[in-house]
Amino acid sequence: MADFVTLHEPWLRLGGFLVTVMAMACWEGVAPRRLRALSRAVRWPANIGILAINTVAVRLLFPAAAVGAALWAAESDIGLFNWVVVPPWAAIGLSVILLDLLIYGQHVVMHKVPLFWRLHRMHHLDRDVDFTTGLRFHPLEIIASAGVKFLAVIALGAPAGAVIAFEVILNSSALFNHGNVRLGVPLDRILRTLVVTPDMHRVHHSVIAEETNSNYGFALSFWDRLFGTYRLSPARGHHGMTLGLPEFRTPGDARLLSLLLNPLR
Repeated sequence: MADFVTLHEPWLRLGGFLVTVMAMACWEGVAPRRLRALSRAVRWPANIGILAINTVAVRLLFPAAAVGAALWAAESDIGLFNWVVVPPWAAIGLSVILLDLLIYGQHVVMHKVPLFWRLHRMHHLDRDVDFTTGLRFHPLEIIASAGVKFLAVIALGAPAGAVIAFEVILNSSALFNHGNVRLGVPLDRILRTLVVTPDMHRVHHSVIAEETNSNYGFALSFWDRLFGTYRLSPARGHHGMTLGLPEFRTPGDARLLSLLLNPLR
């Protein structure tokens, strides 16, 4: 079973990623939520280029990926769910929930610690938010995040199946909740009781600092309510709000090299 999981993990992740990308690209084309400030020709090459760099960097530094850490922990009998006897479904479900809490907490730290914010702000200076924004994180942030995630997987003794499920959910959620798509207010209100919707997460990309420092969740929405960081909607509405950061507003700031060097600015 372990060999099967290890063999198919990259394809499971890739399949989920490609299906979500195609769905979001079609949805944004048919029912966009906001007009674009910059053309896709300016933004998409940089955002996709960053994805390529991050994929190569993580695979080079962590060739076994997070599922490898889970398999190692199981073989070494390390971690909470390797010590505590619980049904497999409970270990998988709790691992996914706790890993999502980790991502929420890590996101808050990225905003609150100035050094980490220098890395994370590259994600926020996008003047438009669409599904490709969910791919746009500085390579150093991605590497640091992968290291923290691997340690968490080992500490939890998370089953390999839970890690794969979490990776697919996290990647798909990042693409979905950054989508420039119309969902409809009634459906949005229903969905955001459990998951982070595009309208909920878009508030987090507001140029207004108080709104930027809210709605940190990626997959599950209740962490923001639980920890008091939830904001229902932007003060100026979704069509009136300004996205990005006030100090980085030129088209040149959206170029690949400029994004990579942004932490030094």
